[in-house]
Amino acid sequence: MIGYLNLILRLVIWFLLTANLSVANIIIGICVAFLLPHSQTAFGALKDWLRVLWEIIVAIPQAYLEAFELMLHPHTREEITMERVKPRRSPGLVFLDIFLITFTPKTIVVKYHEAGWYEVHRVQRRKRT
Repeated sequence: MIGYLNLILRLVIWFLLTANLSVANIIIGICVAFLLPHSQTAFGALKDWLRVLWEIIVAIPQAYLEAFELMLHPHTREEITMERVKPRRSPGLVFLDIFLITFTPKTIVVKYHEAGWYEVHRVQRRKRT
């Protein structure tokens, strides 16, 4: 099951990069997805994959709300924070975590540290005093 999720993730990335759903591109994408190296030891648990996919679905309305908030109330305060990577994450799950953080307009992952940290840039509203 995890192998199928990795294959689907690779195909989705391929289609996002090419923006082409023609039959020829689908065949090329499938070939590329199978030819990319596979990690035999770093498969994430199915529960982790489903949790991340659910978080992405929930993040879509959150992203719209944040976009409207940014348009209506400018955010002038910035900060960079370090967030810990969840334990035992496969490279695919790390990618989805980074995608999820970057998907919302107020945050972006600036750097991923191999030691298990994300460097996250956030914009926030200035607190009223």
